[in-house]
Amino acid sequence: MTDLPLVEEVARRPSRDHRKVSHRLPDFPWDKLTTYAATARAHPGGVCDLSVGTPVDPTPAVVQDALRAAADAPGYPTTIGLEATRQAAIDWLGRRHGVAGLGLDGVLPVTGSKELIASMALHLGIGPGDLVGYPALAYPTYEVGAALAGADSLATDSLTAFGPRTPRLLWLNSPANPTGRVLPLDHLRKVVDWCRERGTILVSDECYIECAWEGDAPLSILDPEVNGGSLDGLLAVHSLSKRSNLAGYRCAFLAGDPALVGELLAVRKNLGLQMPGPQQRAMIAALDDDAHVEEQHARYAARRTLLRGALEAAGFRIDHSEASLYLWATRGEDCWQTVADLAQQGILVAPGEFYGPTGRQHVRVAFTATDERVAAAVARLSA
Repeated sequence: MTDLPLVEEVARRPSRDHRKVSHRLPDFPWDKLTTYAATARAHPGGVCDLSVGTPVDPTPAVVQDALRAAADAPGYPTTIGLEATRQAAIDWLGRRHGVAGLGLDGVLPVTGSKELIASMALHLGIGPGDLVGYPALAYPTYEVGAALAGADSLATDSLTAFGPRTPRLLWLNSPANPTGRVLPLDHLRKVVDWCRERGTILVSDECYIECAWEGDAPLSILDPEVNGGSLDGLLAVHSLSKRSNLAGYRCAFLAGDPALVGELLAVRKNLGLQMPGPQQRAMIAALDDDAHVEEQHARYAARRTLLRGALEAAGFRIDHSEASLYLWATRGEDCWQTVADLAQQGILVAPGEFYGPTGRQHVRVAFTATDERVAAAVARLSA
């Protein structure tokens, strides 16, 4: 027999659907590319997928060897990570990027930079009523992180656009995804000073810092030339996915102000967010070795040159793109028209709209495909 009072009580309860976290988040942009991907894959010569910047070249042997040697790992890792892992990051930042004054308490290894970026605002206590800023054209995960925390967000390249409101957290991204733009020293100094005057946490996503092709070398906000020798209020995010072909290993780290790193560590310890020990050993090997980075840089440089020439010959203009693993291309039309036309040629690219409204006339073209696929794309563009 049905318990009618219980049924009626359940019916009176408010729907909980509005509480779903997914409802706070933007639509996953890549789902919109499905139809165009199918068109490109139907090309008789196969798809030239230049839409996602995923590495395709082998993981360096020195890294594979380190992973194998560390395969016997029966115990739990710690959230703070191995001292050797953190020291390798400090040594690499000093050797390659002029960073000084960073101690072991200012580094935290993490399992991939994306989860760190997405959870950063939430883990720093930012929430409803707070404001998070990020670039006008930006990696979508900055917006996701603000939405996950329930905070307001503003996409802008102008500090004056914040008006009377002070952001709790401001993201920088140099070299930038998708545009490849590199912020100069004076600009970085200005943003550091502005944030410090207001007590805003400044986080710089520097995952493409070793993927530079022309112009001045990208600078880290941890460089004393940028921050005046103080790490107060500053954090930098680094990833080995691009520089070392380690996207599948999920190796990344956070560095900067020890107080901010300590707060994130305290939260992450309670959540059990730990980088596995074998991956840490692999990361140490990758950070200690510069030879494989130079080899990979040369591969990407050659692919970039070929694709840029073919795109320009096909009527595209390349904007910025002095760094990162992408060409920011336009022919002055709606990005989806460009995506559709290239898909007919079996070439899949990312629409600029994925990264903000001001990208509506651009497409992002990755040069992370194999030499053979890049050559095929070049031939189709030339035809």
